[in-house]
Amino acid sequence: MESKGSILIMLLCILQLSVPCLSQQQDFDFFYFVQQWPGSYCDSQKSCCYPTSGKPAADFGIHGLWPNYKDGTYPSNCDPNSPFDQSQMSDLTSSLQKNWPTLACPSGDGIQFWTHEWEKHGTCSESSLTQHDYFETTLNLKQKSNLLDALTSAGIHADGGSYSLSSIKGAIQKRVGFAPFVECNVDSARNSQLYQVYLCVDTSGSNFIDCPVFPHGKCGSDVEFPSF
Repeated sequence: MESKGSILIMLLCILQLSVPCLSQQQDFDFFYFVQQWPGSYCDSQKSCCYPTSGKPAADFGIHGLWPNYKDGTYPSNCDPNSPFDQSQMSDLTSSLQKNWPTLACPSGDGIQFWTHEWEKHGTCSESSLTQHDYFETTLNLKQKSNLLDALTSAGIHADGGSYSLSSIKGAIQKRVGFAPFVECNVDSARNSQLYQVYLCVDTSGSNFIDCPVFPHGKCGSDVEFPSF
């Protein structure tokens, strides 16, 4: 049930009384929770830079928590009046640096990456999550999914070897209970590499769900899991 405040905002919006129509902009159906394998990113990108905190651990890093619609489209940059506020993140900074690093150049301390993710994607979930909640929820999802452990427990290791796409998906589904979407990069030798894993999450950001729609793209039947 919507709060009285949100109903009032909707009425004022309809009456065009100079109230930002954020309640409409923030409607979405589910999240894509996206994690990236750094070995594939650094192996197939033209440039790869480590954060100022040093080389990240050989683990999946968070790329983002992205609100989406069931038709495959997504909202973006929903609230220009809600810029990233670093002061709200002091208790999460060390965990973000560990679990949500950026490898794009220049990498820096991560603030620029987190700012982008909040302002482009996070502001579209403000009907459900504050800025702090958005990042804390995403960190909790990473811990809950623990992709690297799910894969290594199934005998799938980041050793440069090739593994069947079905075994990778199966290991992840066994861990989280729902089928993932796997995105691949192609390296200079034209090998299909495990790059990103998409899991779908309900609008509260708490629970994994069946994906209403998968992103476009596909991998080969065998996928390289590069070292990092």
